[in-house]
Amino acid sequence: MNRILASTVLGIAALGVASTALADLKPEEQIQYRQAGYSFMSWNMGKIKSNLEGDYNAEQVAAAANAIAAIANSGMGALYGPGTDKDVGNVKTRVKPELFTNMEDVGKIAGNFVAAADNLSKVAAGGDQVEVSNAFGKLGETCKACHDEYRMKD
Repeated sequence: MNRILASTVLGIAALGVASTALADLKPEEQIQYRQAGYSFMSWNMGKIKSNLEGDYNAEQVAAAANAIAAIANSGMGALYGPGTDKDVGNVKTRVKPELFTNMEDVGKIAGNFVAAADNLSKVAAGGDQVEVSNAFGKLGETCKACHDEYRMKD
């Protein structure tokens, strides 16, 4: 438990340092940081999914849900700055250019994602597997909403 908490706190601290330096980030660095954030959330989503499909460990699920909520609330929208709407050198992005012209819709989708991440974290703290499964499904729906609209297919 202490190791999980320490690694989560360290991750949050690293994001805080990264967010204070956003003004100095090149477009390719913004793309790399946002991809790292989404990869970390995906990894934690996988841990929750494994727990829901196998032996359920409420402590592991809560730690993963807290990590997802921390990233979701970290201000990742700032990593979609000018010049990040396309590949930069050898740094590739799958974001569709439409994301940058539909900010009202993107804001709504992002708000739904943050709310669902916060809810999953809250529900996971209670430890009930059925409630976590429902909240996890809602979070997945918010991910899919953005992917369907603003992420290029592989």
